[in-house]
This record gives sequence, C-alpha cells and structure tokens, in this order.
Amino acid sequence: MAYLIDRRLQGKNKSAGNRERFLRRYKSQIKDAVARAIKGRSITEVEKGEKVSIPVKDINEPTFGHAHGGVWETVRPGNREYQKGDQIQRPKGGNGAGKGKAGNSEEITEDDFVFELSREEFMNYFFEDLELPNLVKTQLASITDFKQQRAGYTISGTPTNIHVLRSMRGAIGRRIAVGAKSRKRLKEAEAEMNELLKTCFEDDHRIVALRKEIHHLRAKLAGVPFLDPIDLRYSNRIKVPKPSTQAVMFCVMDVSGSMDQAKKDAAKRFFILLYLFLERAYEKIEVVFIRHHTQATEVDENDFFNSRESGGTVVSSALHLLNKIINERYARGDWNVYVAQASDGDNWDNDSVTCRELLISKIMPLVQYYAYVEITDGEPQNLWHEYTQIPDIHPHFAMQKIESPADIYPVFRELFKKQPK
Repeated sequence: MAYLIDRRLQGKNKSAGNRERFLRRYKSQIKDAVARAIKGRSITEVEKGEKVSIPVKDINEPTFGHAHGGVWETVRPGNREYQKGDQIQRPKGGNGAGKGKAGNSEEITEDDFVFELSREEFMNYFFEDLELPNLVKTQLASITDFKQQRAGYTISGTPTNIHVLRSMRGAIGRRIAVGAKSRKRLKEAEAEMNELLKTCFEDDHRIVALRKEIHHLRAKLAGVPFLDPIDLRYSNRIKVPKPSTQAVMFCVMDVSGSMDQAKKDAAKRFFILLYLFLERAYEKIEVVFIRHHTQATEVDENDFFNSRESGGTVVSSALHLLNKIINERYARGDWNVYVAQASDGDNWDNDSVTCRELLISKIMPLVQYYAYVEITDGEPQNLWHEYTQIPDIHPHFAMQKIESPADIYPVFRELFKKQPK
C-alpha cells in the first residue's frame, strides 16, 4: 500500500496538510471564535482575517500513562539526600487537601492557543451555515459603464483611424520580403555581366541575355507597389466595462420591540453580503445607517446594531429620512445608490400605504437598486402586501423573505442574480 504525504508549505514553513487537519479537528471551536469575532466587527472590516484563540483544554491530545506501582529503580542526577540502596517511602494518595495558598486576584485565567485565520478561511467559516463556501469567487450582477480603450491594430477601419507609422512599417517589410529573391538575382546578374564585359564584346549572346534579365528584374522590382491596401493598419478601439467609481449603501433596519436580537443578527449578515458585493464593483463605497421605530435617525454602525432603544413601528419615518439624505448628499448623478431594508414586516396599517406611495413616487427614481427583506417565520405582514405592488412599476425593486439564517445567502443570490438581457 502506498501512502502519499503532502509536505507543501504554506507561509512561514507551515504545512498545508497539517493546517487543514487542524482546522477540521477543531471546527466547532473555530466557528465559535469566528461568530464572536463577527459580533464585534465592523461591516467594512468583515473580510479581514482573524486571530482565533482556543482554550488549551480543548486541544489536549490523549496520552497513555503508566501507573507507578511496584518497585522502581530510578536515577536522580544531582541527588544530595539519598545514597544507593536507600529505600524511599511510597507517597500517600492525595485527598484533595492542598496546602498551597490562594492568590489575591479573583480573575480566572487560562493559557489559550492562538493562531491566525487567513481571509479566505475566515470567510469560509463565516458563510458556512449559509451554504456558501466560495462567496469570494462568486460573480454577481453589477452595474457597469463602458469606455473606449485601445486594443492594438486592425486591418479594417475608417480613414481617420489609419495608423501611418504602423502602415509604413508594414509596407517596408512587405517590399523587402517580396523583392528579396529578385534583388539577390539582380545583384548576381550585374556582377556576372561586369565580369563578361572584361573579356567579351558587348554583342556577345551571354551579355545580351544578362541585359534582358537585368531589365526584367528591375521592372519587376519597380512594379512592387510602395503602399498596398494590405499594408494599411487602423487603430483598434473596443468597449470595455468600467465599474462606476463610487456607490452609497443605505442600511435601513426596524428596531421596534418586535425585532429581537436574532432578527438583528440576520439583518447584519444580509448587510454584510451586500457590502461585500458592492466592494467588488466599486472603488469607493459609503455606508449610511438608518434605524427606526416610531422615529428614524441616522446613526453610526455601533448604535445601528447595538442600541437598545425600541418602540412602536412607523416605517415611513425611515423612508422620509432616506429620501432627504439622498437629495441632500447623493443627488448629483455621480453616485450609485443602493438601499437594503430589513424589517419583520410589522407596521401601522395606514403607514404601509404611505410607504408604498413614497417609494413609487420619490425614492425609486433615485436609486440603482432597492432590496427589501422581511425577517419572519410567520405569515407576511401588511408592509409586505403593500410592497408587492412596487416591482410592477419599478423593476429594480426586489423583495424576499428570510425565515432562518440559512435563508440569507439564497435570498441574497435571488435578489442580485444576473438579469436576462
């Protein structure tokens, strides 16, 4: 039987095979560490790696121990108390009554084993329960512009795009290649005729034949065109996709009393996915956080996810604030505006109608894409029923329902899948 051992090194002389086995063996501890890291990490920093600590007690390996019964002969180097032949009394079994003194500190400490996850490993563990091991390799739909870019030369085009230097270079090369054989023979014939003229008369049949041949070769070389249509080269320009340089991502979340921590965590993962998607399509991204209950406020990321303020639900307050911010900061036309709204769908009945009208008339014409996710394991709420009327008017409005964390990535993929041309 043959055994294949993978000894490929992975940075700082670490074995890739050993690292993979270690990650598989302590998968549960690493997932817990990644979950803890995500809770305290910013959305814009989620793609970075992470230093993971695992308690030493969790990585202890099983060992075989030998009981110290019977008579043992041992050598103690540096012994000053006993001589050879002395008998030592067997130590008595402990009853748990230690004589050591307790420390003054009440803090419980333990030595942890610390190692660092790479960016790819961290993302794989983070998205594992979303059934997405390769998010960073997934191509999603992107909004792109096109620009003209030079792409070498072509043999056809408009006269204004003729590249004179390249055309003349091709013409010279063609004339050299076409006339090389005739030019060589012409040189040889002229040399032969000069030698014959030294010893023969000009009416010699050999000299006459050489003169005819020389005349024919010179005419043939003169007939090679200086510039032929095949020599013409034109500057070639093609359209290449150019990502828009900047985008703004609005995160709108309901923080009313019905939105518990589990729903907020699901919303955070959805926002993270959207940020990762936009980061691959745009060079500059700004993130704006809007949280609302009966009133809406713009907050920073920490307050957005961790503030304990809650109350009733008036979704239109968030949409009014969203419309105001877009018009004041991002209405110049050089920003791609994306909005992600997360809610459990609960809202005042009359306010849901207001939300629908506000989106149709004011907000949707200003945004590139609007994604609404309703996080609930029950029946759709009244806000959902009102929002179902928007996609018929504005196709760039999309909505999906999330019931469990495993639904987050499939829902995200459905919202941002490539549209048929």
